[in-house]
Amino acid sequence: MLFDTHTHLDAIQFDEDREETITRALENGVTRMINIGFNRETIPTTMKLAEAHEFIYAAVGWHPQDAITMREGDLDWIAELCAHEKVVAIGEIGLDYYWDTSPKDVQHKVFRDQIGLARSLGMPICIHNRDAHEDVVRILREEKASEIGGVMHSFSGSWEIAKMCLDMGFHLSFGGPITFKNAKQPKEVLAQTPMDRLLIETDSPYLTPHPYRGKRNESAHVRLVAEAAAEIKGMSFEEIAEITTKNALERFGIR
Repeated sequence: MLFDTHTHLDAIQFDEDREETITRALENGVTRMINIGFNRETIPTTMKLAEAHEFIYAAVGWHPQDAITMREGDLDWIAELCAHEKVVAIGEIGLDYYWDTSPKDVQHKVFRDQIGLARSLGMPICIHNRDAHEDVVRILREEKASEIGGVMHSFSGSWEIAKMCLDMGFHLSFGGPITFKNAKQPKEVLAQTPMDRLLIETDSPYLTPHPYRGKRNESAHVRLVAEAAAEIKGMSFEEIAEITTKNALERFGIR
């Protein structure tokens, strides 16, 4: 039993073989997946996937790269979707200082607004953080995100940042980079992450793990992430699979 807690199966990269990709994931022991709807285009396609497959759940929110496109009424739209039985989180939301697509002040407002919505609804949040560690932690603290917690998606920060996130009740999720030969920091952070706060993901079609790096990623490859996590933790693959699946079910309130 494996749980891919962050994937983008509705991406155009899967347009030619989406159902075959989903089948491969099931054949590799992936029993549940969370697809991420992060803007005006991908929220509807994410909901369609979740409604079509019993084992696919949805997270909906507004990505920081797309923050500038958020309009009046979009927050209400997200709130309405959160009442759907397949929606388990608000996300991915956060800050992205790598891609210069939305001004920082706009990103901050959209981030804060969505944390506020999540708090009002009692929903966990899925955090996207690229080159913005200090501001992400500061805003999470200021907006009292510890009241709801959530997931630090594809965690890439230091152990110091990780401890701050753990102290606020967040889980740390790791993907393909922990399989990379020279990815020292994520491996060190994973090694110190408490077992009850550990999650795994693919972020497919991105961040493809070794030995498929450079090719399209897919949910079936979360098995490679689990194998790498097991090696880092000095545990068996079966133990990692069981624990991370249990953590995901509890974190997202899935029975």
